[in-house]
This record gives sequence, structure tokens and C-alpha cells, in this order.
Amino acid sequence: MLFAKKIRQLREEKQLLQRQVSAALEIDNALYCKIERSDRSAKRSQVIVLAKLFSTDETELLTLWLADKVIEVLEGEKELAGKTLSLVCKHLY
Repeated sequence: MLFAKKIRQLREEKQLLQRQVSAALEIDNALYCKIERSDRSAKRSQVIVLAKLFSTDETELLTLWLADKVIEVLEGEKELAGKTLSLVCKHLY
């Protein structure tokens, strides 16, 4: 997904090993690998730590993380997705 692809790209750009990132997050390496493969979702607090670790924009990472959550919920709802997102936008703003 969007978030996983981005954190892998950032990790590779920083030339960090997955075990180094998992240590910074204080989680098991296998769990971080699942996050990077989109098999598991990161916690919001972990996204913030990753933004600091990778010296990247926190808002961008949080946006990608949240977008993945929305995609997961709306997947398979092609006919309703646009209307649902429009309704959510109206409600929030």
C-alpha cells in the first residue's frame, strides 16, 4: 500500500536495515517486516517515530497511513466510495 511503499523507500534511501528501524520502534523485526509489506498496520505513534527517524514530513507519512486505512475500508465498494468520501468531506468541513 501507500504507506508501506513510502517507508521502504525512505529506509532504503537512509541505507538502514529493517532491524535498525524495528529497534528504533522498539518492536520485533518480524513485526516491522509485516508493516513494510502491508501485512500489518503501524500504530499512529509509530508513524511519528518513523517520520523523525527518516527525517521526513510527519504530515505526509500520517496522510499515507490514514489513506491506507480508508482504502482498506472502501475496497470493493467502487459504487459507494466516491459518495462516501464526499459525505465524509462535507461532515469534516
